[in-house]
Amino acid sequence: MLHRHEYKKLTWIDLESPTVDEVRRVGAEFNIDPTVVNELLAPSLRPQTQRYDDYLYLMLHFPTLQHGAHSATAPEHEVDFIIGKHFIITTRYEELTTFVEFRKVFEVNAALEEDHFSDNAFDIFLLLTKRLYRIVDVDIDKIRETLEYIEVEIFKGREREMVEALSRAGRDILNIKQGLDPHQDVLASLHELTGEFVGKEYVARVQSIENTYYRSRKHVTRIWQTLAELRETNNSLLSTKQNEVMKTFTIIAFVTFPLMLISSVFGMNTTYTPIVENPHDFWIIISMMCFATLSMFFYFRYKHWL
Repeated sequence: MLHRHEYKKLTWIDLESPTVDEVRRVGAEFNIDPTVVNELLAPSLRPQTQRYDDYLYLMLHFPTLQHGAHSATAPEHEVDFIIGKHFIITTRYEELTTFVEFRKVFEVNAALEEDHFSDNAFDIFLLLTKRLYRIVDVDIDKIRETLEYIEVEIFKGREREMVEALSRAGRDILNIKQGLDPHQDVLASLHELTGEFVGKEYVARVQSIENTYYRSRKHVTRIWQTLAELRETNNSLLSTKQNEVMKTFTIIAFVTFPLMLISSVFGMNTTYTPIVENPHDFWIIISMMCFATLSMFFYFRYKHWL
């Protein structure tokens, strides 16, 4: 789907899951290199930054939490930017709320002929990029809130249930971390090309984008460390509970050992067995078993094993 917007001298083409014909038509209109046109036809694996004569080409993948256990949705969204002097082309392969909302604001501003926007394509790129990083920060905050919930539940005694929750949170953090890591090289390349392409006054603004990126990365690193601590705490509590269970079973085995021993001794098929055939043999044997059991019980209490 092709969305075309114009404001003063600026033209913004927003391609959402574009067809081959739409991409080639736009490429021909703005004299885009065939290699770049081919890149726009389908998602790519690696982010990149390239400088051409009349435009910059950038490809970034923004991580997202919008996936489910049975969903085929990728854990990141690819956005391609082609930034010219008086045009900007954005390409994506699924609907993104950020672009829908920005298009509405752009259309209103263009219709009212207000000056809230610059007609410089690089300004539009910077505004969109900041909005995309803001969405990533929102997802990071969601994970942080999830970890806070998990921490509370762990100390409520729900360690077993939190094992799966910790695994899901770890998957989300890893997806965001892997999605953000390649941005460092892309933004560094953009920083070098900005002065040549649009002027040195924009270098500081690109630096602000880099600062936003590094802030997001630090936030991810912090919650990754929090996850590691929670996982270790949860494992320790689970191990402690398992040890307590094993201790209980061991004590029960030792306490019942005299009972089995005495019953086995008096159950032997021998010619003469003491106490057996005594008028009170049953009660004598039961008394011996109770005495042995109580002796073991008080011994464990004396050793503070119970």
